[in-house]
Amino acid sequence: MSDDQPRSVLDRVSQWLGRKKEQPEKNSQEERGTMPDKEKEKTEQQPQQSTPKTSKERTPIPPTQGGDETGTAEQPAGRSEAAKSARALSASARRRNQRARAKERAAREAAEAKVASQDAPPDLQDAPPQQPDVEVAPQTQPKAKAKPRAKAKAAPKAKPKPKPKSAAKPASEEEDSPPAKPGSGYKLLINTDEPEECRLALLENGKVEGFFIESVSRAQIKGNIYKGRITSVEANLQAAFVDLGLPKNGFLSFSEIHPEYYSQEVDPETHWKNLKIQDVVKKGQEVLVEVVKEATGNKGPSLTTYLSLPGRCLVLMPGSDSSGISRKIDDEAQRRKLREMVEGLNIPEGIGYIIRTASQEITKTSLGQDLRYLLNLWEEIKKNGQTMAAPALIYKEQNIISRFLRDHYTTDIREILVDDEEAAEQVRNFLQLLPAAQRKKTTVKLHQGSQPIFHQYHVEKQIEQMFQPTVALPSGGSIVINPTEALVAVDVNSGRTSSKDRDFEESIFIANMEAAEELARQLRMRDLGGLIVVDFIDMRSAAHTREVEKKVRECMKKDKAKVDFSKISKFGLMQISRQKMAAPLQSTSYKTCPHCEGRGMIRSVENMALSHLRQIQTGMSRRQAKKVLCRLPMEVAQYILNKKRGELLELEKEYGAEIAVEIDPVMMPADHKIDFIRE
Repeated sequence: MSDDQPRSVLDRVSQWLGRKKEQPEKNSQEERGTMPDKEKEKTEQQPQQSTPKTSKERTPIPPTQGGDETGTAEQPAGRSEAAKSARALSASARRRNQRARAKERAAREAAEAKVASQDAPPDLQDAPPQQPDVEVAPQTQPKAKAKPRAKAKAAPKAKPKPKPKSAAKPASEEEDSPPAKPGSGYKLLINTDEPEECRLALLENGKVEGFFIESVSRAQIKGNIYKGRITSVEANLQAAFVDLGLPKNGFLSFSEIHPEYYSQEVDPETHWKNLKIQDVVKKGQEVLVEVVKEATGNKGPSLTTYLSLPGRCLVLMPGSDSSGISRKIDDEAQRRKLREMVEGLNIPEGIGYIIRTASQEITKTSLGQDLRYLLNLWEEIKKNGQTMAAPALIYKEQNIISRFLRDHYTTDIREILVDDEEAAEQVRNFLQLLPAAQRKKTTVKLHQGSQPIFHQYHVEKQIEQMFQPTVALPSGGSIVINPTEALVAVDVNSGRTSSKDRDFEESIFIANMEAAEELARQLRMRDLGGLIVVDFIDMRSAAHTREVEKKVRECMKKDKAKVDFSKISKFGLMQISRQKMAAPLQSTSYKTCPHCEGRGMIRSVENMALSHLRQIQTGMSRRQAKKVLCRLPMEVAQYILNKKRGELLELEKEYGAEIAVEIDPVMMPADHKIDFIRE
């Protein structure tokens, strides 16, 4: 049997296993029935083995002088003889090769499964090679045919190690830092470098999702508890005004007066129907009240005698027997578990509570610590209320940093950057009160960059945009926000939303969807509350209308305030009612223009000039004035002197009085002063 026969079988095995033969020139020469000169010399030096062995009598291949390669004693036979031998052994070799391929495939799949489960052996090179056990006859092979076997042995070694194994995190690290979900991974910036003002910005992917500000001149009084004195009882309003020691008296509605302050015993279920405010409280009576709404405009702060003490996990309500759980905890099993935890804390009688959303991530020990803190705080408030004289501040709400961490902190806030060491220490102290599993998910860093913290993270431009009425949308449209005394009007404009790539109806739908998402964000940032009316672009498709309503509902879920909204009417209007959490951002940072009085417009020069002429004529007809002195802004005075001089001369001639017009260059366009002199 020729030597070409085993080489042909090995070639087939190599092709089936995806192996490439090395030294193609040598193999091609062997296939043509020739050998290089060096090979011939080596074979002549070795003893000839003229008698070929059968497949059952395999002999080991003697090593050559090279050590790694094997040699044969016989010269290669012709091409036709090799082809015949290959055809004779093809059936048995094919079966053996199939078994070898199956073994290798099973081994490869097992290795991949181990890698996927992060449990692969540390060194894949040390694993035994997946060598197919191919039986060939005879075993007298040339040296060039040893390469495919070595290649097959090194194949698992050449296969690159999977990246997931090297990039895998330890189990403990994965538990502390789970992959961020959509909408998570917030960053909190705290700016306290100016003593007059403290600002907080909540970022998600570099975009401001919440903005909070507190200044020394306009400190928040919402949440403060005062001992006040009733100054008047208004029967027509069914309310009382309370002196708190502030510039404006507080407004106390009859429905916000606790029965403990009634001067007579009443049935708690029927006192609303049978009693009036003048029957239960009197002028000069002292009451313990909490501010529930900031003073706005000419209105004083709104008050209540139903006190509430908020903590991180609980809201304590002294004088109440009610209890509840946050509506944002919708899992019944979780609600039942929290209710059982609180019932085991032995809350005193006459004190109600509300379990906050943050309670679902804490233990019973942390819940008990929060309860003890609130009970001690209530005892201190009662003691001060009994000893201090009205009006007096009994309890002052925490600063803006502590309030935000208490009411808004979640483990989704992965990083907190502060530009002041004292404020950073305050944040660290708060995090120390949390369980270790929550504390590890948030890092606190002190900002020490050359630029201010809000400038470095591109927040200042976004804050300036909050005070602008127009907000651009990604597709080219815009929304216009106009707060008024009665409501907040929001108009959606299509702008350049239409495109050649889509029809008009699709463009309108995209603009309304973008407006719904941006509207929810703007309401949170600007803290706009009350009644909000949104004028969406008219859509013909009822399905598109339902999709926009669904989008508004989803985007409003991020809001901490209570939000209720109607469906889009046939006029394209949606009514939204949002709880007023604080004074609007615009009112705390801006003041009403003294010239336009908040309208944003002033009268034209021509209109003001004609109005002044009519005022001069009316005054001269009612008064016997000898002289009229008019001090007017420059533009208005020039208009009258240049274009209305004839009318002035006619008035002087008709009433026999002198009219003098003076130009005041510093007077604002809307101002004027007219004096009628009789002597």
